[in-house]
Amino acid sequence: MKIQIINGPNLNLLGRREPGIYGSSSFDDYLPQLQAKYPDVQIDYYQSNVEGLLIDKMQEVGFTYDGIVLNAGAYTHTSIALQDCIRSLKCPVIEVHISNVHQREEFRHKSMISAACKGVICGFGLDSYRLAIEGLLSEK
Repeated sequence: MKIQIINGPNLNLLGRREPGIYGSSSFDDYLPQLQAKYPDVQIDYYQSNVEGLLIDKMQEVGFTYDGIVLNAGAYTHTSIALQDCIRSLKCPVIEVHISNVHQREEFRHKSMISAACKGVICGFGLDSYRLAIEGLLSEK
């Protein structure tokens, strides 16, 4: 099984950016833990601050991988282009957020991509990614 994790804008700053909200671990520190927990699953990681590059990556893997775990960051709330891309893919996409976006600013309560995703997980810190992987594994 092959799963692609894709993180959007500002998530390259995990561990340094607002640790009260996002925690003190970087994703690069967390990824080996996920890979060790699922040794029979190929878990690849990609991060970009550029919307078009996120779309390019999803199109690259969305017809050959078994699933995508997507934290689109702030693009979650604005990007119809990401929604259109997700709808075009063969593999399921799970929307993930580290924080509980519904406990935050009002503009974060609306997702432009949720309707195109298989499911949404938010509020469990970096463990949200593991929960998304579990969701994808349960589909196989």
